Parts: sequence; C-alpha cells; structure tokens
Amino acid sequence: MPRRPLVAMRRRTILAGLAAAPLAAPGIRSVRAQGAAYPDHPLNMVLAFPAGGGTDVAARPLAKIMEKYLGQPIVVTNRPGAAGEIGFTELARSKPDGYTIGFINTPTIVTIPIERPQARFRLDDFAPVLNIVDDPGAVWVLPDSPIRTVPDLVAEAKKRPGQISYGTSGIGSDDHLAMLALERVADIKLLHVPFAGGAPVRTATLSKQIELAVTNMGEAIGDYRQGMFRPIGQMGTSRWPVMADVPTFREQGFDVVEGSMRGLAAPAGLPRPVLEKLVSAARQAAEDPEWQAVATQLALPLRLLGPDEYRAELVAMRDHYGKLWQQHPWRD
Repeated sequence: MPRRPLVAMRRRTILAGLAAAPLAAPGIRSVRAQGAAYPDHPLNMVLAFPAGGGTDVAARPLAKIMEKYLGQPIVVTNRPGAAGEIGFTELARSKPDGYTIGFINTPTIVTIPIERPQARFRLDDFAPVLNIVDDPGAVWVLPDSPIRTVPDLVAEAKKRPGQISYGTSGIGSDDHLAMLALERVADIKLLHVPFAGGAPVRTATLSKQIELAVTNMGEAIGDYRQGMFRPIGQMGTSRWPVMADVPTFREQGFDVVEGSMRGLAAPAGLPRPVLEKLVSAARQAAEDPEWQAVATQLALPLRLLGPDEYRAELVAMRDHYGKLWQQHPWRD
C-alpha cells in the first residue's frame, strides 16, 4: 500500500513527458527508420537480357562490388525475352522498397512502350539510380567475310536485296533501329533476325546462321581481340578511343549514330533515403578500383550519370523515338 502513490506519481510523470514531446509528421518516422535500417536483407537485381550478354557481364561484377557498400548480398536474376519487356516489367511492378533493383537499357526502355501499347510499364514506372555504360553500336563480321567496310555492305546489299541477314537483341533495340536507319540513308534492304540478347547473336554469327552481328562495341571487343569477329564500322559520333582504328559510319559516308546506355534503376516510388543509399553504393562501386579494373578488362565505355541527369537523358530519348515512330514505325 505505501508504494502505490509513488508508482502513480511516476506514471503521471512519464505520461506528462510524452504529452509534452512534439509529434512527428505522419509518415516521416517510418521513412527515416526504413532509410536508416536499409538494407537489412539481400537484394535482387533483375537483368532483362540473357547471361553472357553485354548487360550481364557488366552487371554481375558491379553487383558483387556494390555488396560491400550496402552490406548485403545482391542476387542477380536474368529475365530475358521480348527485347527486354519481360525483365523491365518485373522490375517496374516490384515493390518500391529498395530490395529489387535492376539494369535498364536504352533505347528499349523507352521504345517498348512506344511500339507496344499493351506493354505493362512506362518510363515513369522507374526511379533511375545511376547510368554506368554508354556503348556505341557496331556491325561485326567473321574474319573471312568479303565485307570489310560499310560501303562494302551497302554494295553487297544492292546486289542481294533482302538477303543479307543480321542479328540483333530484338525488335526496337538500338541494334535494330541502327540498321533501319542504315537502310533508309543507303536505300537498301536487309534481313533482320531478332534474338533475345547479344549472346545468341554471337552464337548465330559464329555458326554462320547469319552474316552480320549488330552489337555494341564493348559487347564484342573480346571476340575481336581473339580474332573471332571483325568490325566494319562503329556508330558513335566519334571513334571510341579503345578502338580508334575503326572508323565511324559517318566517316564512311552514312549518317547513322546509335548506341546503348545501361544503368541501374529501381521501381518508382522509392523512399528518398533508400534511393540516396542506392545511389551512394552504386557510385562508390563504379569508382572502386576493383570495378575500374573489370571495366578496363571488359573494355566498357563508362559514363556515370546521377539520377537527375540520367532521367533527363531518358526523357529526351523517349521524345526523340516517339517522333521517329510517327515517321518510320519499326514494328508492324
């Protein structure tokens, strides 16, 4: 009995203190807590193209290096198909909590919704994190091919209209759009054979199922160095310094400029503190000496862009291809 008044006094003191404490704005505490705790379990990285392709060989080592800056494992999952639509859709429709991230590729991240009204994602469904690679396009042939230059290809295509086959990573990919541009400026017709990614294009070319491999410079440079492929031209605005002996299409008289940006993104709606942690980890990984060594070994054309710059590039690209679609639709 004597202790009850003392207990009651303590309770009144505690309650008075709580009543006097300022209340946090709705939602702020939970977001801050999530940002502070994030990440507390493994992440999943979705790749919309097959294992062994240009996206895959860059993303996997970057994910491994990001792990040490996030403090959690990153499980890489390939979801190839439909020129990236399957993987992009999975990423876009994932919970925006920072535990599902992925690589997005241009131009397909913007061209798929333009060419396919039924597509289940739009550019606005993504939160750009950091662009990593900006890889110019190229056309590759086998070493014994009589085609050695872009003019050679054009001349041969005029002799055999619609018969020279070329492989790409899919309809509406940068590779496909580049060759459609070449057809327009050179007044030729080629035979398009779409694949699910760069790796099967490589296989089909080496087995002589198709005559030309249309892939990015960084994607096929390994095969070039081993004497398996030979480039006839690159599609940058200027020569990529790593392969400065390969002339651009423009230098050879054909105004074709195309390439592929590849970078990290997450589902839209990500809490700002979580996005900031992802951006920080991705940038640290991209600047890490270990990754720089990998990028040098793979000859990746790097171009780091933060979230705002990255989004601006993507929006400008969407506008460009939207206008192109109105003039020259690349899909029936």
